[in-house]
Amino acid sequence: MNLQQRSGTAVPVLVAMVLAVPMGFALTSMSLPAALGVGLLLVVLIVSLASNEAALYLLIFSMLLGPQVVTGGLGEGTTLGRGLTLRLDDVLLVIIGVAWLAKTALHKDIGLVFRTPLNHPMAVYSCAAVVATGLGVIAGRVSYLGGVFFTLKYIQYFVIYFMVVNNLQTRKQFGRFVWALLTTAAAVSLVGILQIQSGRRVSAPFEGKDGEPNTFGGYLVLMLALVAGLYLTSQSARMKLGLGLLAGWLTLPLFFTLSRASYLAIIPLAIALFAWSDRKRLLAAVFAVGLALAPFVAPQAVIDRVRYTFEQPPEEGQRRIAGLRIDTSASARLGSWEQVLLHDWLEHPLFGYGVTGYRFVDAQYPRTLAETGLVGLLSFLWLQTSLFRQARAILRGTRDRLYRGAALGFLCGLVALTAHSLGTNTFIIVRIMEPFWFLAGMVMMIPELERRTSPAEARSVHGPAWTAGRELVAASAGATRPHPGWTRPWQSRRG
Repeated sequence: MNLQQRSGTAVPVLVAMVLAVPMGFALTSMSLPAALGVGLLLVVLIVSLASNEAALYLLIFSMLLGPQVVTGGLGEGTTLGRGLTLRLDDVLLVIIGVAWLAKTALHKDIGLVFRTPLNHPMAVYSCAAVVATGLGVIAGRVSYLGGVFFTLKYIQYFVIYFMVVNNLQTRKQFGRFVWALLTTAAAVSLVGILQIQSGRRVSAPFEGKDGEPNTFGGYLVLMLALVAGLYLTSQSARMKLGLGLLAGWLTLPLFFTLSRASYLAIIPLAIALFAWSDRKRLLAAVFAVGLALAPFVAPQAVIDRVRYTFEQPPEEGQRRIAGLRIDTSASARLGSWEQVLLHDWLEHPLFGYGVTGYRFVDAQYPRTLAETGLVGLLSFLWLQTSLFRQARAILRGTRDRLYRGAALGFLCGLVALTAHSLGTNTFIIVRIMEPFWFLAGMVMMIPELERRTSPAEARSVHGPAWTAGRELVAASAGATRPHPGWTRPWQSRRG
């Protein structure tokens, strides 16, 4: 057993020994439910310290299935009045991060952060949010605690990304993460299906009495994109059958979220799949049949929800677009775009009002502009553009079917969520962005995973097309040949 293995085993054992006595005294004074909760948290802590990969599996399952606690309001205004949501995955992120810092301290050759094409856009966007919030606190527009905690929430998603790229090592591990993501989606969809009979809009577990159907809808759209990408690149009949059944399983609760933003996102998702998939005839046939059958198989609640957009009885606040009267909810979103773009943004054009410094806006781009100004919006668009370009380049460059499926699903999911964000704060919502950035980390690591693959292993995975096509894996050990097709090649270095 080498030094790294011994240190990896010793850390959780040492932590367990140190915590055993105080935890024993504390548990004896608690109620049974509280003691069980604390005991479970202790087990999670030890498992996470023992294995970063095990912690990442726990993180995947806790993204949608983990409990959450909403604290009291952190200040005035709609956003702060909702309070700060603390969740199990927040604790896991801290644990995984501490474990990684401990390993980098023990092993200097590991490095702290893996360099990827997204590092710079992430850093610039994070700095813009921090500076904007800091200026808002100084000017009195932002509550100190509220601004700090919500800004950390924004940056938390990037921590997930780096935890993945720092710990993803092999193709088998990649496949296990995909399996874990799909299993979680299936379990969460079951919870949503069980809610249908209640007559209320379905939402994800542990979201309280009212729930957040738009959030659940956005998550299901992302998972549908992943399932579709894997289906279109798979050659296994059994795998296709399973993925097809899973797609139907995810679609049922998506219908009953009654989320019009999620319905809208399906359109660009379908267009993106058609544009980048090699199986255009199959997709054209599926889309044609789907459109023909939609009026007959769609639940009546879905039809009523869509029609309500244009058939709501006349009320004050409704707007007209191309002669059509739209309902008050959609009109309010359009009004928020107009108010931010034409009026309020001009008062603080560069860095905005600060995170939580502006009233609640249920649309991503005007909210980003209002909170972080032109600097924040441009850096956010830079990050989105970098994600799109790199995912597309990876899709074009790899021949591995698993990698192609994940890259295709992520790329189409990004396009779909961009449309979803026109009417929702998609890119700052925890239950959408945590799996999104986890999957982003996986996809961005594909060139590095292929670089590590030996030529013999690559031939067994890619088949004859690999040997006849462009070389995806460097033949010599330790080579850093750029991944073909990348728009901005990068080498695998740790900084």
